[in-house]
Amino acid sequence: MAAETDATGASSAGEHAGPRAAAERQGLLIDWGGVLTTNLFASFQAYCVRARIDPKTLAGRFRSDPAARELLIALETGELEEIDFELRFAALLEVEPDGLIDGLFADVHPDVAMVDAVRRARAAGIRTALVSNSWGVHRYPHDMFSELFDGVVISGEERMRKPARRMYELGAERAGLAAELCVFVDDLPFNLTPADELGMATVLHTDADTTIPQLERLLGVPLRESGEASGQPRVS
Repeated sequence: MAAETDATGASSAGEHAGPRAAAERQGLLIDWGGVLTTNLFASFQAYCVRARIDPKTLAGRFRSDPAARELLIALETGELEEIDFELRFAALLEVEPDGLIDGLFADVHPDVAMVDAVRRARAAGIRTALVSNSWGVHRYPHDMFSELFDGVVISGEERMRKPARRMYELGAERAGLAAELCVFVDDLPFNLTPADELGMATVLHTDADTTIPQLERLLGVPLRESGEASGQPRVS
């Protein structure tokens, strides 16, 4: 879950278009948590403050503790129930297990600009798919999926997780496109590598103001109101 190196071959910050022309990209595959939502790590840090534990403790568990990594992988692939994850991970953190996952995600909310960009992309004829690693499957706003996505790939339902190559292949298949016609967006650099290898353009997400202009270039469609272009005030 820790940030690593940036994507290579970037034509602008965080963007790797590959050999195919931008105008040929017809699909958008996109992550949920940390891309279509506010920053996950800020929410995790807020939880640590409330729980009175050092945020470095949480980050360190995921980064370097094999037991914690195994728990996370089992949760994301649906092999471990949420309650079992909470019991075992809470013991590592020395916190109360009840509501641990909800506590970690308490300050995560949809990123309105990013969600609207996906909505605009699909309305403009771009095929879209969600490709997401899950901490349980019920926290997603499933009622929004039919409006936003042509296909959905959630790790806990597929019994595998990014960066497994098959997750990206399924995303393209469910969008109804060849992989090389797609753009993939994620907030973790190592999740971009399989997409690059499949011929997708990739965007390393940091914030909406950076990602949306990159997607507009790659997809060739406007994803903001005209007054929301960089450096201009947003229309209220």
